[in-house]
Amino acid sequence: MSFPFKSSALAAAALVCATGAFAQEQVVKIGHSGPLSGPNTFAGRDNDNGVRLAVEELNARKINVGGKTLKFEVVSEDDQCDAKAGVAVAQKFVDTGVRYVMGPYCSGVTIPASRVYDGGGTMVSTVGTNPKITEAGYKNLFRIVASDVQAGANMAAYAAKDLKAKKVAVIDDRTAFGQGLADEFAKEAQKLGLTVVGREFTTDKATDFMAILTNIKAKQPEAIFYGGYAPQAAPMARQIKQLGIHAKLLGGDTLCSPEMPKLGGDAVDGVVYCAYAGMLMDSDAGAKGFQEKFKKRYNQAPDVYGPFYYDQVMNIGQAMEKSGSIDPAKVGAYMHQNTYKGVMGDYAYDAKGNRVKAPVVVMTFEGGKAKPLASY
Repeated sequence: MSFPFKSSALAAAALVCATGAFAQEQVVKIGHSGPLSGPNTFAGRDNDNGVRLAVEELNARKINVGGKTLKFEVVSEDDQCDAKAGVAVAQKFVDTGVRYVMGPYCSGVTIPASRVYDGGGTMVSTVGTNPKITEAGYKNLFRIVASDVQAGANMAAYAAKDLKAKKVAVIDDRTAFGQGLADEFAKEAQKLGLTVVGREFTTDKATDFMAILTNIKAKQPEAIFYGGYAPQAAPMARQIKQLGIHAKLLGGDTLCSPEMPKLGGDAVDGVVYCAYAGMLMDSDAGAKGFQEKFKKRYNQAPDVYGPFYYDQVMNIGQAMEKSGSIDPAKVGAYMHQNTYKGVMGDYAYDAKGNRVKAPVVVMTFEGGKAKPLASY
């Protein structure tokens, strides 16, 4: 009769132990809002990979806060780079208790979604570069890369001083990101004495730019600045070559994507110049090590923003550990007061959430691979 009793006692003891172990764990959800469908899917997947790699490493560290081991979980949603979809994702995250969100990727999504996140007490870490994002005054919003002001101004300076351009044309895709970046470039170009001979517009869905480029060709600019994304910039580069236009195609960090040579072929080599909001991976041991680790995990090199997403999730994890809290307000306060050294440089933020001294590297393509030219 004692055997069943012992078995029951052992089972009960095991249950108590299991319940105790479970009670010592604190789940922290990290949301990711980005384009997981559509033309910018490659960027959304890359960003998602960066988040997941960081979460795996944080979980392996067994970070303890308040006597409980933190267990990070990724919740990823497709915002399609669409404002309406992005706001719906934001509301879903807030309603389901997600208090940390990486993204959105597109400025046009970040601007309206940020209001929802702020109202729900959720921390946002975005790569949206439009200056309006941090002008709204949201306390727990961080821009983890350089803004349009920095990237646009640096490309204008490069066009004037290094390319010795006198005349430039400007095209944008009418998105908050593309138009904002093009505006900053045009503003700085005029300050530097360059003549903007034409300003043209397209959309972030277009692939035929022949009419726009034919108008520009007649004005003979030495450089064409495009505010927009790689899926449009790559065919634009092909059509520039097809029309025999002798001008460089300049743009922001979205044009630094490995998708450019994939989609544009040899038309991008020595023609496309971009402002990459980051460090030179091959010249920094930490960044190079991350690149190798990323390749091993996902069988491909990181794209433009994956490393920044990785860094910020690691930054958040460290801030939780150091502040002894998972409350976004306390974690955010710690991040505002302290610098974090990541694979993409030092992360420090001003009162509005802009990254201070965000590095920018001007790059071109050679043999289908990005080649750094100048650092700002």
